[in-house]
Amino acid sequence: MFSGDVRRILHIDMDAFYASVEQRDRPELRGRPVAVGGRPESRAVVCAASYEARAFGVRSAIPMARAVRLCPDLVIVPTDFARYRAASQEVLGIFRSVTPLVEPLSLDEAYLDVTENSWGETLGVDVARRIKRTIRERTGLTASAGVAPNKFLAKIASGWRKPDGLTVIAPERMESFLQGLPIDALWGVGPVTAKRLRASGIERLVDVRAAASATLHAAVGSQASWLTALAWGRDDRRVVADRVVKSHGAERTYAEDLRELAMMRVELDALADTCGGWLSRKTLRARTVTLKVRYGDFSTVTRSHSVSHGVQETSEIASCARHLLDRTDARARPVRLLGVSVHNLVDPAAAPARAEGQLPFDEAEPDCAHRVGRDPMP
Repeated sequence: MFSGDVRRILHIDMDAFYASVEQRDRPELRGRPVAVGGRPESRAVVCAASYEARAFGVRSAIPMARAVRLCPDLVIVPTDFARYRAASQEVLGIFRSVTPLVEPLSLDEAYLDVTENSWGETLGVDVARRIKRTIRERTGLTASAGVAPNKFLAKIASGWRKPDGLTVIAPERMESFLQGLPIDALWGVGPVTAKRLRASGIERLVDVRAAASATLHAAVGSQASWLTALAWGRDDRRVVADRVVKSHGAERTYAEDLRELAMMRVELDALADTCGGWLSRKTLRARTVTLKVRYGDFSTVTRSHSVSHGVQETSEIASCARHLLDRTDARARPVRLLGVSVHNLVDPAAAPARAEGQLPFDEAEPDCAHRVGRDPMP
């Protein structure tokens, strides 16, 4: 199936992760439509939905009030990132027992390079099967996996048969698989971009190959060359292990642009939780918190706060991130990617204590903002 120097890349995505954790830990929720998020009267949005809820049209990022109208029997539970993080760490432990080349993308998904693995398996599909089985046995949760020669194809494959799916795209199947992909199957091509591409006659991903350069630039800007490479199934990005020592971050690209600030704040809480958990495990504090926002047109901005005493708790990082979000155009522009990172790490024993009640950004240096252009789609 895979041979020679072809890489064996897995993308593993936990199924309805937050909602599944809630159903696992609360047996009375199993088999019922569940939405994770705030109350509908608070103008909250859905953070995650169980597959039973999705059958009624309930999806993440929609207003909770609308979700209740779609599914009157919907059970709403508040977010509990401590439990989600604990489950995520258990799953990551399984990944890292198989290969050191694990690249977490968020609490519920990661890339793995299993070309060489501790199980001695030669087929990526066998590794994926064993990982899925181990996740179910140890955590009671299910995951969907994609196996392919590169990240791009593995990512698409993992979402092909959800939930509890497993899809393999072997090198000899790449072209036939690419031929069948509609343009909006590409992660990161949202409805607006897909509409522009279709208006230019680009219906399938492979149509990009014959498209005029000007047409592609009009639709996706400087990402045209990247999109062309993907249309040929080319993606040379390596799986980068999570070994950062000078900084740490988490970011997520959304299949559909976020337009509600409430949902963006929920996402920032999850990203901040990833950073806070990492800092706690490393017994470090961070003097700088950075927010990354990529808008629907692929332009990207960063905002940073520096704090002399350093931060470590998720709540502190989340407060900084939310504060920084207010200094962007997110209220008026659709957002396709959010990222939170921590920098300038210090030993907490050496960090001065903060006055009681002082917010993380009370003593922050002036906000540092700069445009970093239109960098490649994840």
